[in-house]
Amino acid sequence: MKKFPLCFLCLFVAIRISAAERKPNLVVVIADQWREQAFGFAGDPNVKTPNFDALARVSVRCVNAVSGMPVCSPTRASYLTGQRPLTHGVFLNDVPLDPNAVTIGKVMHEAGYDTGFIGKWHVDGHGRLSFIPRERRQGFDYWKVLECTHNYTDSIFYGDTSDKLHWSGYDAIDQTHDAVQYLKDHAKAEKPFVLFVSWGPPHDPYLTAPEKYRALYDPQKITLRANVPEAMTEQTRKNIAGYYAHCSALDDCMGEVRATLKETGLEDNTVLVFTADHGDMLGSQGMMKKQKPYDEAARIPLLFHWPGGLGEQPRELDAPTNSEDLMPTLLGLCGVPIPKTVEGLDYSKYLHGGANPGDGATVLMCAAPFGEWDRHKGGKEYRAVRTTRYTFVRDLDGPWLLFDDQEDPLQMHNLVGDPAHAALQAELDATLKRKLQERGDEFLPADAYIKKWGWQVDVNGTVPIRQ
Repeated sequence: MKKFPLCFLCLFVAIRISAAERKPNLVVVIADQWREQAFGFAGDPNVKTPNFDALARVSVRCVNAVSGMPVCSPTRASYLTGQRPLTHGVFLNDVPLDPNAVTIGKVMHEAGYDTGFIGKWHVDGHGRLSFIPRERRQGFDYWKVLECTHNYTDSIFYGDTSDKLHWSGYDAIDQTHDAVQYLKDHAKAEKPFVLFVSWGPPHDPYLTAPEKYRALYDPQKITLRANVPEAMTEQTRKNIAGYYAHCSALDDCMGEVRATLKETGLEDNTVLVFTADHGDMLGSQGMMKKQKPYDEAARIPLLFHWPGGLGEQPRELDAPTNSEDLMPTLLGLCGVPIPKTVEGLDYSKYLHGGANPGDGATVLMCAAPFGEWDRHKGGKEYRAVRTTRYTFVRDLDGPWLLFDDQEDPLQMHNLVGDPAHAALQAELDATLKRKLQERGDEFLPADAYIKKWGWQVDVNGTVPIRQ
């Protein structure tokens, strides 16, 4: 038997222990306005998402993940803080998250991680095209970010200075290339890293994806969901063909990310997460875009892929998970202590096969309707409870919607007031009231929250957009 010098053996053991104790890297990819239904793996008959379909086949998929307040800034602030909108105060778009907030970037930095953010931010509130100084970056060091734009073919971003920089083409592709380089640069780094990649698409404008992706979809051959009214069919087909083109472009981007993780040897010890901030109605229920409590707006994709920690057998978990749950779950997966400021649940053990930490229900809300869904366009405050089977919604006047999502997945049959479902409605109403009480949510009119936080809104309840 060959003998090794004692010092060599000690070094070998130290390296093995160090590798075993090394915390996993974390890559979180967030799309804007990508509804849960719009993937091949989710059963969409039109969209071409082969890379996401392949990812789903080796991931843990949370099939009842929802955006607690289905609109951009509130959800993104919850992802960063693990708090609900009425706690962190970002229940409108274009208002600032407290620069002193306890965020995942700060917590991971303190835990010894390199931190990076690429793409759309939308929680700074100082103007959509304005420079964001380091003190408002919420703990992220590597920084190629713009607050918000939907001009995907001519978008700017900022680094460490106020100099305007430009993505060279379709910005999601360029952002992905930058993320790929970040992964290559950190492949042999001593410290673990957390990288957020935040794409603007498939958020409208729908018809601006590169031509090769738009050529994949003929609007006349699109099969629409049965809850799109006939009067909206023609326009919806055009919109959704463009939406799918964005989706297919992003699918190629995800393929690049996964290929890089494999090529660099990072895949086994990197938690790759894919999600979205909310969905898009795209004509369903005769509506467009977000903020609504219907599944097309509220349900989001949520995939966890970590070969070295979760394995690669596909699993579907049905616990309703919410926006505030993402941060604590990511911290749990990385073995990083969860701050006391966090309100969300840690589902990391559940992802590993353990018990569900929730009670089978979570809350959806619209604290203050605005923008494309302001009061003059039918928007209204609501609170809803989402379980593994049912959606029950109250507005300020009382029960509004009740759907059996198992028997009626397109949510076309409102059961509120149906005598045959009176007991079910009462049970869900009691659950919703209990959940709101636990959260300290009095369910007040929007003006009460706007006044409390001092946000300045126009006559439609919308924060004026500053560029």
